[in-house]
Amino acid sequence: MTTPKAPAACLIGWPAAHSRSPLIHHYWLRTLGIEGGYVIEAVPPDDLRDFVLRLSLRGFVGANVTIPHKVGVLELSTPDARAKAVGAANTLWFEDGELRSTNTDVEGFLGNLDASAPGWDKAGEALVLGAGGSSRAVVFGLLERGFTNVHLANRTLAHAEALATQFGPNVLPLAWDGISDVLPRAKLLVNTTSLGMHGQPALAVDVARLPEAAVVADLVYVPLVTPLLAAARARGLRTADGLGMLLHQAVRGFELWFGQRPEVTAELRALVQADLTKT
Repeated sequence: MTTPKAPAACLIGWPAAHSRSPLIHHYWLRTLGIEGGYVIEAVPPDDLRDFVLRLSLRGFVGANVTIPHKVGVLELSTPDARAKAVGAANTLWFEDGELRSTNTDVEGFLGNLDASAPGWDKAGEALVLGAGGSSRAVVFGLLERGFTNVHLANRTLAHAEALATQFGPNVLPLAWDGISDVLPRAKLLVNTTSLGMHGQPALAVDVARLPEAAVVADLVYVPLVTPLLAAARARGLRTADGLGMLLHQAVRGFELWFGQRPEVTAELRALVQADLTKT
């Protein structure tokens, strides 16, 4: 009698060696007592189509997808509404023999805020900084939660206008020099840019202009406490950091592949945080 092979998932990227995804998924496999695997697969762009179309033949039940393949996998799979709206997918799985795709950055963003600042989605207006791929996931999530005024600021106004056209009248494009005017009305401020990341300039936003009950989220997780979050905490505002989003975005993929929904615990957070701070 042949013993069934343990399910395995992978991370598809180029390069992908520095991803923390294996650390996260191996932790969950171990703590939940699941026999399974998760490996990194460095796949050059020219090999993406062949790799994805033969994913199950390679022994995988699904995959995470990272740069530069998040857009390319859309045409190789059946994307859900989130992946279509964001224009990128980061998770692949099989359902009834069909390769499906989604973007779990949306639920990673929402889940992190739910855990870090309960009730955050009762806010009236939101201000999102940046108009790249991460911003698309954030804006989609905010609209999904019922926000009717999402101000979207970008250094190149045309990029913000393009997203507003895609997502509809509840998204309001904003020139970068107009940020200060919107801050007093923003109950939620989200940074999706690389500003504040190690090696990048700081994000010059005056959090003192935010309302007292505002929540501040930063998608940057290196450093863990960005200058934006430090300033917000000094004011006593509730915050959500980028590491939380990284952990929460991994939950659904694991559940789709291995059949159990894992939890983002303090122990897991400490494990990944320690890895991020290694020199």
